[in-house]
Amino acid sequence: MADTDSVVVLLAGASGFVGARVLEALLDAPEVARVLAVTRRPLRREHPRLANRIVRFDHLERQLAGSRCQVAICCLGASLAERENGEEEAIRRVDLGYTLAFARAAKAAGAARFVVVSAAGADSAANTGYLRAKGELEKTLAAIGFGALDILQPAMVLGWPRAMRPTDLMRRAVMPLINPFLVGARAVRRGIPVGTAAAAMVGTLRSGRRGTQRYTYAGICALGQLKPRRPAAMAPATP
Repeated sequence: MADTDSVVVLLAGASGFVGARVLEALLDAPEVARVLAVTRRPLRREHPRLANRIVRFDHLERQLAGSRCQVAICCLGASLAERENGEEEAIRRVDLGYTLAFARAAKAAGAARFVVVSAAGADSAANTGYLRAKGELEKTLAAIGFGALDILQPAMVLGWPRAMRPTDLMRRAVMPLINPFLVGARAVRRGIPVGTAAAAMVGTLRSGRRGTQRYTYAGICALGQLKPRRPAAMAPATP
C-alpha cells in the first residue's frame, strides 16, 4: 500500500503540545482513513475516524498487541520542566524507553513508516542528557528495520504549551525575532511553529521517501508544504 492510499495511523502522544496538533492534521488529511491515538488519559475529542486507546506506557507493547497500522507517528517526550531541570532519568524513560517500546509495537502492528520528533544536535555523545537520549534513540530506531524512518530534528517548536516557566515563555516570545538572523549553517537552530511541525509529520506520508531521512529546519518546512494527492477518505463503517 502506498502512503497516498488510505492508511491507518498509530499515533502516540496525541494529548501533548505537538501531538495534539498532529492529531488534528491527521484527521484533516484525506489520505488517512483512521487514527489510533494512544494516550494515558481519554482524549476530549470525538471524530468518526478517531479511536482512542488508553494505555499504561510501562506495558505499551503488550497493550498494543493485535493492533494494525501502516504508519506510526511518535510525539512522546519528557515535559519542559523535566528537560529544563536536566532530569535525565525522566528523559530517558520517556524520550528513549517509551518511544522505543512504541516503535517495537508499531513494527509488530505492521507499520512500514515510522515518524518521530527528535532534536537538532541529537548525538549519543552530546553534552546534555536530552540530546544524548535523542541520539541513542535515532541509532536504535534505525536498527528496528522500518522501510521508511522519518526523523524530524527541530531546534525549538514554537507555540504556547500549557505549562511554561518564565524563561521558556521568554525564549518562545523572542525566537521569531531571532530567526531571520540565523542563516547558513545556523539556520538549523531556527524555531519552527508547532503547526508547521505537525504539517510536516503528515507530509512524510506524502513524500514517498524510503529509508532513513532526517529533517532539520528547511526540510521540516518543505514537508509541511506538501499537499494531498487524493480526495477525502471515507469514514470506516465499523469502529
